[in-house]
Amino acid sequence: MSRLTVDVAIIGGGLIGAWSAYFLARRDKRVVIIEKGVVGAQSSGTNFGNLRLQGRFPGQYPLSLRSQALWEQLEDLIGDRCEFEQTGHLYLSFDQKEREKIEAYAAVSETYGLTIDHLEPSDLRRRWPWLSERVVAATFSARDATANPRLVTPAVARAAKGLGVTVIEHCRVTEIGSGGGAFTVKTDTGTEIDCGQVINAAGAWALAIAEQFGETAPLFPAGPPQFVTEPYPYFIEPSIQAVDGSVIFRQIPRGNIILAGYPRTAADPVANRAPVPAAKTLSAMQSLAKVVPALANCHVIRVWSGIEGYLPDMVPVIGPSRTTPGLFHAFGFCGHGFQIGPGVGLCLSEMIVDGETATPLEPFSIARFENPVETDEKFRREFDSEPAPDRSAS
Repeated sequence: MSRLTVDVAIIGGGLIGAWSAYFLARRDKRVVIIEKGVVGAQSSGTNFGNLRLQGRFPGQYPLSLRSQALWEQLEDLIGDRCEFEQTGHLYLSFDQKEREKIEAYAAVSETYGLTIDHLEPSDLRRRWPWLSERVVAATFSARDATANPRLVTPAVARAAKGLGVTVIEHCRVTEIGSGGGAFTVKTDTGTEIDCGQVINAAGAWALAIAEQFGETAPLFPAGPPQFVTEPYPYFIEPSIQAVDGSVIFRQIPRGNIILAGYPRTAADPVANRAPVPAAKTLSAMQSLAKVVPALANCHVIRVWSGIEGYLPDMVPVIGPSRTTPGLFHAFGFCGHGFQIGPGVGLCLSEMIVDGETATPLEPFSIARFENPVETDEKFRREFDSEPAPDRSAS
């Protein structure tokens, strides 16, 4: 058995855990990341890579904008650009009701200082003539961006290691003891870690940790199906999303089209699998062709998914435990964690080092699940047909 003493133990080597470790190390904290697999292997490394600002939950904008500023400094922070590109994000609507929806999103975005272009069909034909005439209106945010999720988390973890962070992979937490203002983290490899604070950033597996301390949340595991096509002549610059959720896609400079086909699919956190049904591939490509007819004959060359944690209000849990001083939660990011990851890590570091953060995190408290919460329309649309999750699998 080996023993390690640190200031902060972070459970989960995804993007949230890596950024938290990085910012804590910059404040001279001794930090260990404990990852059951490899760093960035789940949703942090398998997501679409969108850094979307428009269309966010209103209470998330202060955090989201703070995070975007960090993304814009990515190369200065970690020494790697990770294919970060300020591509802009185009939200499409196909009828009047959807138009009203994107305009409502835009109004909230503008309240927080984001510049939004409101586009009529003539604007769309002029700027992006390859779009289908089915698109009746769109909004465009030039500040929105993309990055390569396969690159980012390992790069942040390397930068954190350069600051002295210890990263332990293939190591599963089995028990966390607390008392006297300190914690002892036990693992299946025999390593025990003594620390003053713990960050629960275990993604779809975070509930088991929270429940050790008398807290819970209706966490639901799911997998967002992702696809990539063969290279095609490059002509699509922005990241594009249909507000009905049927398709979101972008083209990388190498020519490949990356797209996601919703609704999400079932995921198994026990077997650690998130298979993509063949029918999803076909429906995703059909949806893509309806938006960009020129891509009707593109061929998919690879499909994949990861395991994400979802909550019924589609809002993550971020902040201190309600039962245990020194414990902090950061899970249930509902597919939004890539964009806000740097900001979450910075805020957690401030709460641990300074005792507070200036970024409002009250909407993300785990305490909200002490009473029933309203189920988000998107969650109902995607998951009402799914079987109830096995809570023991989380």
